[in-house]
Amino acid sequence: MFGIGAGEFITLLVLGFILVGPDRLPHLATDAAKLVKRLRGIAHAATAELRENLGPGFEDLQVTDLHPKKFIKKTIGNSLEELSDEINTGLSLDKKKAQLDPDLL
Repeated sequence: MFGIGAGEFITLLVLGFILVGPDRLPHLATDAAKLVKRLRGIAHAATAELRENLGPGFEDLQVTDLHPKKFIKKTIGNSLEELSDEINTGLSLDKKKAQLDPDLL
C-alpha cells in the first residue's frame, strides 16, 4: 500500500498514537476518512464533467486515458490502424503484380 511496508506502517501508527494521543486518535481517523471520501467525490465529479464537456465518443473515458500518448492513440489510433491496413494490402497487391511470368523467360 503506497510503497509502505508493515514495519513502517506500525511505526507511523505508534508515532501518531504518541503525537495525537489516544483520546483524539479515533476522531482524527474519522476526519481523515471523511476527507478521503470528499476528495473521491470531487475527483468523480470532475471526471464526469470532463466526459460531458468532451462530448460524444468519450463516454468510456478513464482518468488514465488523459496521458497525452494514450489520449492521441485513443482518438486517432483506430483511423491510423485502418490506414495502415489499407497501405499493407495495397503493398501486397503491388508485390503480386510485380512478379514475372516464368514462360516469358
